[in-house]
Amino acid sequence: MSEKTRCGHCLCGAVQVSAVLANHEAGACHCKMCQRWAGGPVVVIACTPETVFEGQDAIAVYPSSAWAERAFCKHCGSPLFYRMKNDGSYYLSVGLLDDTEGLKLVNEIFIDRKPSFYSFAEKTNQMTEAQVMAMYNTPPGES
Repeated sequence: MSEKTRCGHCLCGAVQVSAVLANHEAGACHCKMCQRWAGGPVVVIACTPETVFEGQDAIAVYPSSAWAERAFCKHCGSPLFYRMKNDGSYYLSVGLLDDTEGLKLVNEIFIDRKPSFYSFAEKTNQMTEAQVMAMYNTPPGES
């Protein structure tokens, strides 16, 4: 297994993943959709198309916005990934990985939507909702 390949699985084990990381930089999203999806911020890692999922029949996909969809395990509800519709790139939920050694939290998006009751100690690149929406030519509030 290479330094960029990590294995993992959902809570019940119905979905297994052999993830090929694009880098070792994790990102957190504080948007309300992610909070509802995962019960708090979602922390993800970019993965390459070589990433392989086993247990495809247990994966449910929800089209959550005009540009992206979210996947979860049909059996246990574990968030699996966030996938961009335009190019198929996706971001794997870091919590699925068996080994997170060497990953670093680098980016936070929707920082202005982060609840006040938590904060991360790391210094990160931060983007507001308006900045993220501008990347997708979408008015704020339509995430």
